[in-house]
Amino acid sequence: MRRNNKTNAIIKWSVIVTDFLLLGLVLAGFTLWHGAMAAWSGEKMRIFITICALALLVSESKFHSRIHERIVGAGDILKQTIEVTLTFVILSYLMLKVIDYRLPVGWLLLEVGTILFELMLIVRYMQRIGIKEFRKKGRNTRTITFVGDDPELAEVYEQLVNDPSMGYRALGVYADEKPMYISQVEWLGTLSGLLDNLDNPEQLHIGDELYVCIPKRERAVIQKLSGYCDHHTVRFFYVPISVESIRLDLKREFINDIEVYTTHDTPLKNPLHWIAKRLFDIIFSAVVIAITAIIYPVIYLVIKIQSPGPVLFRQQRTGLDGKSFEMLKFRSMHVNDGADTLQATENDPRKFAFGDFMRKTNIDELPQFWNVLRGDMSIVGPRPHMLAHTKMYSELIDKYMVRHFIKPGITGWAQVTGYRGETREVWQMEGRVQRDIWYMEHWTFWLDCRIIWLTIKSFFVRDKNAY
Repeated sequence: MRRNNKTNAIIKWSVIVTDFLLLGLVLAGFTLWHGAMAAWSGEKMRIFITICALALLVSESKFHSRIHERIVGAGDILKQTIEVTLTFVILSYLMLKVIDYRLPVGWLLLEVGTILFELMLIVRYMQRIGIKEFRKKGRNTRTITFVGDDPELAEVYEQLVNDPSMGYRALGVYADEKPMYISQVEWLGTLSGLLDNLDNPEQLHIGDELYVCIPKRERAVIQKLSGYCDHHTVRFFYVPISVESIRLDLKREFINDIEVYTTHDTPLKNPLHWIAKRLFDIIFSAVVIAITAIIYPVIYLVIKIQSPGPVLFRQQRTGLDGKSFEMLKFRSMHVNDGADTLQATENDPRKFAFGDFMRKTNIDELPQFWNVLRGDMSIVGPRPHMLAHTKMYSELIDKYMVRHFIKPGITGWAQVTGYRGETREVWQMEGRVQRDIWYMEHWTFWLDCRIIWLTIKSFFVRDKNAY
């Protein structure tokens, strides 16, 4: 672990040093080729450069680089780079004003900040790629151990261990019986055996991190494992079991001066957040429609050639507040009687050749951007289900209908975290609902950007659940 910490420190410092080198490169270029700066005296130049360096130093200390972290997305890197460069520009301008140094630096700083942002973003993405390749080769890794057996723990395994670029290696799992949900991991023994040997660490296989997923009623066991981790410098993580993940979690609100509590809340109740999301939906969907419209005639012809019937598939789906709306898709199956009740399966005989291709590449979803423009859907949100499935799952899964407190989306948090495609078992739909509710309660604009990026990224990676 010490070696990992040292490597991470080197990465963090290398990012800071690189940022200052990029600033020096930008300022050198402006000094040589920018008309306004080229006319400055040496003293003015030194003061301007010093102020810029101080502003960048403060910005770097405020917004630490995250590219060394194991779970960080492109959206996180973009957000942090924007924060650093924007703070740099504002601080530089304010410090120059405080000094009362009368230089026309407003537009100049914007130009410097813009170029610096572009260079920093490119370099950081390259650094992130390098770090991921480094970890794929087995360097800078962390070992993890699991306790319990639950779909939620399987999701943790999928997110951490299945992606070599994360740099995690699973030692095994302790469970009362041979694990069913994370059968890929070596079974190290029973939970009671683990507890009996906590005083003999050499008999155990506990890595740098311990992920525990057992019922909350086992509080004494959880505290005992947490205490062991604290004593042996092991990072402890508690993963709520799936049946406890959707729980009564009261949140305080006010109606004028009256204090009330609600079970679910969302940042999208804020008008500014709602307006920002809606504006983004309109702009993004309009751009996508304009770009992809050129291929619509080709899609029309191929569908008509391969399968008689309408080009567009129109179906009633459950939307905002549980109300139905007509969702549009390019038809990917032959006209059939089970369209409103049966889910698509991997080798579904109803699919025709081009329809199968469209489903695997998500081309069939393109008409849904018209749904977004109409206001029926959002770019990001819970995927809308068939009315028959809404009726069925609302009777099987507690709080299933909570996901309809916000608009449905073309893509969603559940889809980019492994819960896409056919739901053969109820627990799979439970996992999807849990993630939909989590998204609703934790919405941010940057989370939407992250989900969109992961969706775009999935176009270039074969998804086994895309059919």
